[in-house]
Amino acid sequence: MEDRVLRKLFLGFIQIHILHHAKVHPIFGLWMLEELREHGYDISAGTLYPILHNMEKDMLLVKEEKNVEGKIRKYYSTTEKGELVLIEARNKAFELFKEIKD
Repeated sequence: MEDRVLRKLFLGFIQIHILHHAKVHPIFGLWMLEELREHGYDISAGTLYPILHNMEKDMLLVKEEKNVEGKIRKYYSTTEKGELVLIEARNKAFELFKEIKD
């Protein structure tokens, strides 16, 4: 199967993963890249950061900048809208899993 097709399909999974973790605690890009890699998503910073920016633009995430050892680090947390989207995504994913598991 084409990598392009899989990447497009997995983009939604990646966004759900981001929302989940950003709800638990504020996340930053490098940490999220490592987390995604642990789950088999091999994406680059050049792919992740536009996803984060778009999710912020869509008001799913809110960004807070903090000074960490003299460098500005951007932390993202889930907004109320993001939490609602996450709930709906979990429900849809669960229904899909039940249907395709066999």
